[in-house]
Amino acid sequence: MILAVVLAWQVGLAVCAPLLTRRFGRDAGYPLAAGYLIAAALLLTRLPVILDDREVALAWRWLPGLEVNAALRMDALGLVFALLALGVGALIVAYCPRYLDGDTAEQERVYVTMTLFAAAMLGLVLADDLLVLFVFWELTSILSFVLIGQGGRPAATRSAVQALLVTVAGGLALLAAFVLLAVHLGTTSLDTIVAEPERLTGGPAWAVGTLIIVAAFTKSAQLPFHFWLPGAMVAITPVSAYLHAATMVKAGIYLLMRFSAVFSGEWAWDVTLMAVGLLTAILGALLALRQYDLKALLAYSTVSQLGLLVGVIGVGTPAADAAAILYTVAHALFKATLFMLVGIIDHQAGSRDIRQLSGLHRVMPVTVWLTALAAMSMAGLPPTIGFVGKEAIFESLGEAPGVWWLGWLAAGLGVLASVLTFAYAARLVHGMIEGPTRQRQLREPSRAFLAPAAVAAVTATALGPVVMFLSPLVERAAADARPEGTPPYLAFWHGFTPALGLSVLTVLLGTLMFLGRVRVDRWLRALPTTPPFAELLERGRQGLLRAGAVVARTAHAPGPAPYLARPLLVVVVLAVVAVAAPGVAVPLGGDLGRPGDWLLLCLLVPTLAGMLVVRSALAAIGLTGVVGLLLSAWFLTVGAPDVALTLMLVEVLTAVVVMLALRQQPGRLTSVGRRWPVTGAALLAVAAGVAAAAGTAMLTGRAQLSEPGRWYLEQAEELTGGANVVNTILVDFRPLDTLGEAVVLAVVALGLVRLAGRRVDPAGAEPTGGDIVLGLAYRVLAPVMLVASAVLFLRGHEETGGGFIGALLAGTAVGLGQLAHPGGAPLLRRLRSVPLVAAGLLVAMAAGLAPLAVGRPPFTPLTLSTPGPVPSLSTSLLFDLGVYLMVLALVVAAVRRLGVPAAQHGAPAPGGAG
Repeated sequence: MILAVVLAWQVGLAVCAPLLTRRFGRDAGYPLAAGYLIAAALLLTRLPVILDDREVALAWRWLPGLEVNAALRMDALGLVFALLALGVGALIVAYCPRYLDGDTAEQERVYVTMTLFAAAMLGLVLADDLLVLFVFWELTSILSFVLIGQGGRPAATRSAVQALLVTVAGGLALLAAFVLLAVHLGTTSLDTIVAEPERLTGGPAWAVGTLIIVAAFTKSAQLPFHFWLPGAMVAITPVSAYLHAATMVKAGIYLLMRFSAVFSGEWAWDVTLMAVGLLTAILGALLALRQYDLKALLAYSTVSQLGLLVGVIGVGTPAADAAAILYTVAHALFKATLFMLVGIIDHQAGSRDIRQLSGLHRVMPVTVWLTALAAMSMAGLPPTIGFVGKEAIFESLGEAPGVWWLGWLAAGLGVLASVLTFAYAARLVHGMIEGPTRQRQLREPSRAFLAPAAVAAVTATALGPVVMFLSPLVERAAADARPEGTPPYLAFWHGFTPALGLSVLTVLLGTLMFLGRVRVDRWLRALPTTPPFAELLERGRQGLLRAGAVVARTAHAPGPAPYLARPLLVVVVLAVVAVAAPGVAVPLGGDLGRPGDWLLLCLLVPTLAGMLVVRSALAAIGLTGVVGLLLSAWFLTVGAPDVALTLMLVEVLTAVVVMLALRQQPGRLTSVGRRWPVTGAALLAVAAGVAAAAGTAMLTGRAQLSEPGRWYLEQAEELTGGANVVNTILVDFRPLDTLGEAVVLAVVALGLVRLAGRRVDPAGAEPTGGDIVLGLAYRVLAPVMLVASAVLFLRGHEETGGGFIGALLAGTAVGLGQLAHPGGAPLLRRLRSVPLVAAGLLVAMAAGLAPLAVGRPPFTPLTLSTPGPVPSLSTSLLFDLGVYLMVLALVVAAVRRLGVPAAQHGAPAPGGAG
């Protein structure tokens, strides 16, 4: 249960972030950071259980038909990554108050999105089901897009789109891998898949492994997908620090470690990870050496360090896994420190160019020495945790299994990458110390600004000598990643070992490279540039957009007829092909001979003919409504009262809304002007009607009742307690479908609110004179309609009615009021779309999630019996209430948008348009 509590706590922090920001301003970061630490403390309460190799898990049935569970499980590996997301996240959120200078709205966006990102990262590393893991994986991609594109600057938008395209493409690869796993193994349980790797063999294993590698490489910026990460540095510094030190890029590392056990010993898996990872480490370090912008240097450094982690994971031994886990912790600490300090320098000096920061140690000594501490850890110097992690990596690379020379080659490439890392770390620090002080007016920032970076830097330094206290957790995490074998005990000093020799060699060669930096710079400038992967991606995207524009131009037309013609023509062609197929016949007879059907048909034909010839817009609307009412009558005669009532209310409401729109439009319909388009449209309409009738007859022209229909009729009341089968299907059996449709309506309502925000709101306007007859009718009918709406809503589970129908009737009352009182009907003046949408979503989600509290799957109907004549309360009724509110919100937004004269459009709304 603790896992669900922590996830809910983190989401709750995101919900509270706007309130905290409005109360404390940018200082809201401090209570939010405390919230992160509380979540981390809650997880740490399970540390003894995890070290004892006992399970911390939670699961409930999500999609029973597919045997998919919403399952969470925390082992030591998941705990390490969760603590990084929360611990480093707390430091960065505490860093934000002194960094953020924007308005309250920008601060809200940063705090909300970062906190949601932390929740998504928690869900990713705690997921124990493939589908759950994929959902959180994609959430991190989407939220990173929002964070990188914060502010809407063109460069930020381009980089955000680039990052989204790359990571979402990797997400598609991950989805394909998970589908193959689920189909081949018959389960989506991550624990089961990892525990039984022998079940995945042959072709599927190769395909799954390749797809998982692609997904991880896109997320963790490995060749050839590395280019998106430096581009993402246009984001504000706290975002860069969080995404690229502790969360976003570490998701790929986590994925590779989690599936290492599945592909343990697979030569292709190990060699691919080692080769690509170590090459990425070297390339990233070379590119970092060419940078003068400190943030760009750190970006390419991140690419390099991630490559080193991927390479050591590819070694495929318990010792390598332990080294990767320890260095992941080290990287999160020193990279978060460096990003925060670079942000401070940029904030104080107004520049990140290392050539403009000489002599900085004289005016900002604390900042520079903290930078030096973090750079020491990055370079792998004692006594930092980076030194211990780098030695563990050297030892693991040197012991890579396989041919005798593989370990030597891997260790050599690792040393080369580390030498380059030492060189750019030394350059970073030396650039702030060497030479005269260019900006003598600079001063140290406030202690509150420096404190988060100082905590991370001191922690990275202090953990080196006491790394043995981390050893039990790291060993347990390595065992969870790869059950076979025993990871080594971690210690600061292992004696004079080959790994220590490689560390000394790294320092010596790195020092020589730094001392010869002038020649190195000339050599680096002479190197060919890397292929323009980012440019190729952008060209491909622009090409797709141009192709889409060409297709759009072919379909562009001034009226609706050409748009409708193409799909209708396809329907007709498909109908002809279907009927012409051998053995296919349209069943005729049965209900087609009922006198009532022929009567309705005789009424429909002249009504439709009248619609074709009238020129009055009002008459056309009236005839359209008559067609709808006749169809409602037909549904009623065939025993579908819910459908009939819904259609009738939709027709009435449509007429009211269109009448509001027509007040700002010409009263007569314009003529097309040419006979052939009209004739062609009429012929196509008749053909489409015949095709639709034939298709309906072929699908439903049988005497027997379908099996699903019979099951619903027989079982619905017993399972749900509701006698209205239509309503039980909507709110009991298929609530997710209903919720999705209601959310679409809610989004449309919010869009209309946004549009309405650019003109005078009738709620803030004085009522103007309206039609006397309509006004009288409104005063008489509105109370009756609202009472009837409530009755239809309450009885929906037992008889004809429900939330959707009730909301349509209430919306009709709202529209009628606007027709009667153009300046703002009393009912409309009291309603706001945004609160209605929010209330509807909250009520529907609360009703859907309430069963979890009693151990039932979400959206399972629960009933609370009440004594006496009081009707029973159920979660189905609450869910239907949520639907009611969202549908009503859409109607209110539409009426509010259309209910104001065009002359008032464009003026600001004094009261808002919600």
